[in-house]
Amino acid sequence: MSVWSQFVDAADHVVRPLRQAWRTSVSLRVVATTLALSLIVVGLVGALLLQRICSGVLDAKVRASVVEAGSGAAESQRLLDAADTGPTTPTASRLVDTVTAALAQRAGSPGLYDVLLLASPPKTGDEPERGTNLISEISVPPDLRISVQDHQRQAWTYTDIRYLDNHSSPGLAVGAPLAIPGVGKYELYYLFPLSQEQATLDLVKRAVFLVGALLVLTLGGIAYVVTRQVVSPVRMAARTAEKFSSGQLSERMSVRGEDDLALLATSFNTMASNLQDKITRLEDLSRVQQRFVSDVSHELRTPLTTVRMAADVMYENRDEFEPAMARSSELLQTQLDRFEELLADLLEISRFDAGAATLDPEGIDARSLVNRAVESAEPFAAAKGTKIRVVSPDESIFVELDSRRIDRVLRNLVLNAVEHGEGRPIDVTLGSDGTAMAVTVRDHGVGLRPGESSLVFNRFWRADPSRARTVGGTGLGLSIALEDVRLHGGWLEAWGEPGDGAAFRMTLPMKSGAAFTESPLPLVPADAGPRVHASLATPYRSPRREGIAT
Repeated sequence: MSVWSQFVDAADHVVRPLRQAWRTSVSLRVVATTLALSLIVVGLVGALLLQRICSGVLDAKVRASVVEAGSGAAESQRLLDAADTGPTTPTASRLVDTVTAALAQRAGSPGLYDVLLLASPPKTGDEPERGTNLISEISVPPDLRISVQDHQRQAWTYTDIRYLDNHSSPGLAVGAPLAIPGVGKYELYYLFPLSQEQATLDLVKRAVFLVGALLVLTLGGIAYVVTRQVVSPVRMAARTAEKFSSGQLSERMSVRGEDDLALLATSFNTMASNLQDKITRLEDLSRVQQRFVSDVSHELRTPLTTVRMAADVMYENRDEFEPAMARSSELLQTQLDRFEELLADLLEISRFDAGAATLDPEGIDARSLVNRAVESAEPFAAAKGTKIRVVSPDESIFVELDSRRIDRVLRNLVLNAVEHGEGRPIDVTLGSDGTAMAVTVRDHGVGLRPGESSLVFNRFWRADPSRARTVGGTGLGLSIALEDVRLHGGWLEAWGEPGDGAAFRMTLPMKSGAAFTESPLPLVPADAGPRVHASLATPYRSPRREGIAT
């Protein structure tokens, strides 16, 4: 692994928890946003404040320095003019030294400034030049010298004051022309150190930064406290709602005060109480209905057995009856078969409702289950003119399951496909990926309208109640199939589109009780058009896949 890949992995380990916290925490987002906005505002205000203070300090220094330099230049010129009117004329060196000493004395101790007395070009080489405190001539910027020479008036600029001992300091240079009698034109430069002003500005900067940081942290703390006061009741409501949805119907929020949050808690508790009452009534009604179905199913077994015995006798002797009576005995036999099938389905549903259904898993080749279901449906398919095509791997797929229940599921799916396939071919596909086994049953018949893919598993639901069935049926087949698949910890999903047929997919774990995350076969058929794909945002699947208790 390269260094860059290691760096990316390390960065991802750091960024991923932060991103997760950002998505899930309202407090973090509010506090972070408050800190960011506060930092921007404090930064802008601090920058403006520093700029104004800096400008004020430097402007005051410039005004004072220009006045001092102008006064010193005028005094120096008077000294030079007075020396020229005396009985004896001093030498050039003496005049320059006199002026330099006078200005140095005027600067005080320690000196508030340094001076440089420089000869203006053109130079002959004999003009003396002086400075105080080992000041270097390069302290005066060339542009300032040119300005003084060209305009013959006072000028100033910021500079870096250099000394002959190789140290420097920020400063202000103020220059003015000066005429030395008998020598020529000179330039007088005042160099004012800005060390004190720099120290003042540094102190102000530190103070502004410290105050700004404290202000930002204070605003962040205030935002955290305020957000916590608002978010805490919301989190409490979320936790209470989670407990309520998990079955703890007596869970309630604590009500404190009389503000809007207290009103929220009161409204939530009222809603929870109403929901608890309704859920309790529905549970009672459901138990009554389940008990009624179970009792009726069991109670009907005895009279049905008696009626069946009599009907069997009549059916066996139908040749001795008149044609109308013989036909009636045949119809009676058919309806009793259907009645018994309905009672068996009702009893099976009642066992699921009571939680009494159990699995009897065994290892079996899934191909044999599929072939057996197809073979049982072949006579009915032949009568409808339907061809059933099976696609399965060449190798065996051994699965731990209750073969009786899964055989019932597969037969139900295949018979439904033949019933609604309108004589077109039926495709039964078997697949496995090592952790899960799946079977899809695809027809090309009437299909399902939008929303019906989640209704086909409802008890007694029919897509078209006016459509006559040719295979009998109780309306409970898919409901029982869904319960059988759920009992195995699997998924049963449906897809359909009007005019393009329907597809059902059963997915089961390879080992009983094992978990899996995806199905080895697609639910949407490969021959489905683009419009069909667009309508499959939420195909129906067993609630177990969605984490709903079943």
